[in-house]
Amino acid sequence: MGAIGIWQVMIVVLLLVLLFGRGKISDLMGDVAKGIKSFKKGISEEEADASEPVKSIEHDEAESGKSAKSSSGSKAKAS
Repeated sequence: MGAIGIWQVMIVVLLLVLLFGRGKISDLMGDVAKGIKSFKKGISEEEADASEPVKSIEHDEAESGKSAKSSSGSKAKAS
């Protein structure tokens, strides 16, 4: 009693075709396929991003001190 037979599957498929029509079902399957493709693409991009080394910006304090002094000096002259 618990097993699904071929006749039950055929009846469900027939009802789906009658309710939605062939065009809507094929459009739905196309949308599902696009969703799967975009999901796989997103996963592969995420793996590619994870494999790239993390880039860091090194900061030189001597240069930043110089630029801060020169910008504050030019502000004083402008006032």
